[in-house]
Order: sequence, then structure tokens, then C-alpha cells
Amino acid sequence: MTRPLTAAQRRLVDAADPDTGRLTGGTPTQLAALVKRGLAFRHPRPPHDHFLTPAGHRAREAEAEAAPEPVKAPAATGVFAARVGGEHPAPESGPARLREVRGAWQGMLELRRMTNPDGATDRPCGWERSHLVQAAALALEAAGHHPATDGEGGYRVRETPQPEAVAVYEPDGEALRACAATLEGAGWQVGEYTEPRTRARYLLASPRRV
Repeated sequence: MTRPLTAAQRRLVDAADPDTGRLTGGTPTQLAALVKRGLAFRHPRPPHDHFLTPAGHRAREAEAEAAPEPVKAPAATGVFAARVGGEHPAPESGPARLREVRGAWQGMLELRRMTNPDGATDRPCGWERSHLVQAAALALEAAGHHPATDGEGGYRVRETPQPEAVAVYEPDGEALRACAATLEGAGWQVGEYTEPRTRARYLLASPRRV
């Protein structure tokens, strides 16, 4: 690079998805400036998102090395802190959170397109298979389902002893079935079961392979 990044450009580059390089936010002028400098490109397919080029990734790494700052851990996924339900304390909700969740889901679809051998976006990719709880929670939260909080119902996504399977709990039967429909639409195989001791209904979900 011949010129350092401006403060606005640095924020955009730093906020890019660490895996896909997808840029979120930014004005058309700011994004166009990154494209002009060869740090980003505009995807030819709708919705025409912008992504970092290899030069853009190097610029971000150079900025980080030049001015290291404490960085918030983005949660167990390494990509996005999807709400699994029952967090203490519960993360803030609102329009900003909704935009963040939707952006993360679009990034996940792009990751599927780039990493699934056939470019399919209708089934989970390898990253999701290695982060089952977060992947299922992201699909649910992005579809508008409400995660459980203290004293209130909502979904809870939990690990299970079974390989490549998560359990989804939701005390409301109708909401549980809606969660099942969302996961199925996101490329998961879903079955509804009853716990023998508590008689609570829950979903067992695993990523679909074909």
C-alpha cells in the first residue's frame, strides 16, 4: 500500500468477516474507495456484497500489527456470537442486533457457496459441522426466533452425546415446530422427541449432507 487507510476505511476493513472477507456497513462511497484501491471487490451476483481482496486481507493484517489493540472474542464460533439461549447476562436486542444477525447469516450463506464442493447454499458447510450449536442458533436467530432468557421462554440450543447433532428446546409447542421448520429450511435434518423423565418435547437436528 502506498497510502495508509483512513479511519473509516480501517473500521470497514477491521469489521470484515475473518473467513469470507465480507464487508458489512459502509457507504457506497467508502466501499467504492476500497474497490478503487484494490482492497475490495463487488460480487457480481445479487445482493452484490463487497468482499476483501487478498490485498485487503494483507492491509488488515498490517494495520493490526502496526497498532495492536485488545479485541473482543467474537464467541465460540470465531465468526459470530449467535445466541444459543439462556446466556447470562442476555445480550442486548434491538435493530442493531437484528442487522448484525442478518449480516452474519448472509455471510454464512456465502461461506457455504465458497466451501461446499458444488457451491450449494441450501445445506450446511464444513464450518457449521464443526460448530453445531452456534450454526443452529444462527439459523434460528436470523429467522426471528426468540432465544430463552431468565424467566422467559424461547429456544435453547445444546450439545448432545450424538455425533453431528444438537438438541433444541422450546417450551411452547407451536414455537418448537416453527424452529423445526426453520432448521429444515436451512438444510438440517430434524426430528421431534420426548425426554423420558421430564416428558419435555425437543428437537434433534443434524446437518444434511445431500
